[in-house]
Amino acid sequence: MPDLLIASLMGLLVLLASIASVELGISVALIEITLGVLAGNILGLHTTPWIDFLAAFGSIVLTFLAGAEVDRDLLREKLKESLLIGGLSFVIPFVLVWFVAYRFLGWEWRAAQIAGVALSTTSLAVVYAVLVETGLTDTALGKLIMASTFVTDFGTAAALSALFIQPTVWIIPFIAVSMGVIVIMVRLQPWFFNRYGSRVIEPEIKGAFAALLVLMFFAERAAAHAVLPVFVLGLAVSHIFAVHRTTQQRFRVVAFALLTPFFFIKAGLNVSLGAVAANLGLLAILFALKMAAKVAGVYPLARRFVPQEAMYTTLLMSTGLTFGTISSLFGLQAGIITRPQFSVLVTTVVLTAVIPTIIAQRWLEPRYLLNGREAALSPRRATSSAPAAGAD
Repeated sequence: MPDLLIASLMGLLVLLASIASVELGISVALIEITLGVLAGNILGLHTTPWIDFLAAFGSIVLTFLAGAEVDRDLLREKLKESLLIGGLSFVIPFVLVWFVAYRFLGWEWRAAQIAGVALSTTSLAVVYAVLVETGLTDTALGKLIMASTFVTDFGTAAALSALFIQPTVWIIPFIAVSMGVIVIMVRLQPWFFNRYGSRVIEPEIKGAFAALLVLMFFAERAAAHAVLPVFVLGLAVSHIFAVHRTTQQRFRVVAFALLTPFFFIKAGLNVSLGAVAANLGLLAILFALKMAAKVAGVYPLARRFVPQEAMYTTLLMSTGLTFGTISSLFGLQAGIITRPQFSVLVTTVVLTAVIPTIIAQRWLEPRYLLNGREAALSPRRATSSAPAAGAD
């Protein structure tokens, strides 16, 4: 299929997803994933190197923006809650899925570990996209969920690295460059905004993009992933973004209009409906395992710390996408899992991005936490009025 035809189809899918999101009041990320599944299995649409790059960069930009949204004062104040919710959100699904896959599903030891890692995640990309669209990023609940999500994904990344990844000699330069980029950006940002800010050519956004691309390059060389230093970088400059809200809004527009749709649609393109149909029982078991483990790990603590929104918090913490897909793909490329196992794992990951989020948005969204104007809106209008949805 020619690249221009693929680009045209992708453009139409992105537009269709945005329209459907406004009309249905459902997160555009979920619709983009679903359209990706249909396009890959019905239209024969496939990924390309340029789609892979845009998707990878889109996930990194989302991670950076999510870090920039975290209130550092609130994070310090709610450190115990974030560590407990995020920690158990990782540990219980990881151990349970690993154990069941090995003991009862007949998976090899290392394949069962891949399953545990892939299904222990919480999708920072999905959580951030949903919180932005619904207007909850500025609430204490939204910030707590994002902070807890970071803790979960840190555990997932650490487990994947400790169990499987063999870093190259570039790991030391990667760590050094990550620390250097964070320090330099924090120190230069005030001067940079004063000298070059508020211009139509957007030097601030270009500077952030350059830093993210540098981190991606060194992470690839080190056989690692840039998501952790990128999130820390966003967290480190969050106070700058808090002052320059206009720049933050423009950053969102670029991300949600161009980059993130490729990330979410590509996730759907990875799903083989044929392999899924042949393993529906296994798919149901893995999905139920992850959901049960997330509920067991998150809900009791959420009932204690955010009692009115315990189930909403649990459902968002049950989502998975970025690290789940990365872990599954690593297992396939390393020969640890088979292609049918990969398809089932990725489909399970995608379902955990879609089903819990739809339930949370449609029936459990905490509208009373929003401003009076937004709280009174219908789901359709609330979605269309949120900054990220408008950017989409």
